[in-house]
Amino acid sequence: MHIVLGVSGGIAAYKAVLLLRLLREAGHDVRVVPTRAALEFVGRPTWEALSGQPVTTDVFEDVDQVAHVAIGRRADLVVVAPATADLLARAAAGRADDLLTATLLVTRAPVLLAPAMHTEMWEHPATVANVATLRARGVHVLDPASGRLTGADTGPGRLPEPDEIARAALALVQPVREQDLAGRHVVVSAGGTREPLDPVRYLGNRSSGRQGVALAAAALERGARVTLVGANLSVAAPPGADLVAVGTAAELRDAVRAAGKDADVVVMAAAVADYRPVSPADAKIKKQPGGPVPTITLVETVDVLAEIAHERLRAGQVVVGFAAETGDDEGSVLEHGRAKARRKGADLLVVNAVGDGLGFGTADNDVTILDASGRTVAAARGSKADVAHAVWDAVRALG
Repeated sequence: MHIVLGVSGGIAAYKAVLLLRLLREAGHDVRVVPTRAALEFVGRPTWEALSGQPVTTDVFEDVDQVAHVAIGRRADLVVVAPATADLLARAAAGRADDLLTATLLVTRAPVLLAPAMHTEMWEHPATVANVATLRARGVHVLDPASGRLTGADTGPGRLPEPDEIARAALALVQPVREQDLAGRHVVVSAGGTREPLDPVRYLGNRSSGRQGVALAAAALERGARVTLVGANLSVAAPPGADLVAVGTAAELRDAVRAAGKDADVVVMAAAVADYRPVSPADAKIKKQPGGPVPTITLVETVDVLAEIAHERLRAGQVVVGFAAETGDDEGSVLEHGRAKARRKGADLLVVNAVGDGLGFGTADNDVTILDASGRTVAAARGSKADVAHAVWDAVRALG
């Protein structure tokens, strides 16, 4: 897909670099069209290196290729992030005084604008009117997030996180999903638990929660009511999900059990600690040079997946587990996954390899979906959104 990423001149332009990377990692061709002011914040070499395409700002550049028309015509999607108050005003007025605004006039593709500015500018009657005008014309304008702005200011006007913008933008061009989960309540756990050693340190893992959040977003697309039990997520929960934030394995267990009492499907995508310290220290454990090294005694945590799979919190409930594995001398990733599938008793177990550059924290995933006997029923490779839909397809195939 051909995406135009417009960038206007605000301090939040640095976040557009991350947005560009997300779109590229999802396999899309991205042409960056910044304003001249945007290049004061992030330079041309950065955009060209990360997009693999030339970057121009003016209608008088690449005149022989009629770039001010060709770029907009070729686009399947146009995203502008950040969209400053000035950019919103020029777009609402139909100005075409640089390559970005000309592209916005030419394109017939879906357009999403992600505003970012100080609160006073966002709430000014002129900006309010410009946003209303753009939305009336069919332009999709996100509401900005509320939070820390430039300097010490806080309030509405903050650019949404890049993954939220990417998700909202790509939803405009993706086919409408069949509402095959309508009327169902699903519980998804995501992220990684942290078991305190003392008030400062913890035992944890590298899970970002991206795959679990993608599962929640995919379920919402398919019409489900979604409860997301999030353990230390590094990505935002999808709009529409009921988020229950937790920290430890015990907290996650309690939250999943509470939400799962009326759930049709429970998906345990979180990386839950297998062990926790028996007695976390009340104060920070001090380093004593030349002194004894502290000994930390661990105890097993409850196996939440196995517990729910064998107990079932309600009749007919479908339980799906995730197994992040590494191969070793005793077996391959898939061999360990098959043994775990038979041991856990979940209806489905999604197995994936993890390690440096694999699984945790990446944009893509590569999984094999097993049934309770360890038999392969499906496989999926691609973005975590694609994998999420493959998992839900496998759930639907169960009946």
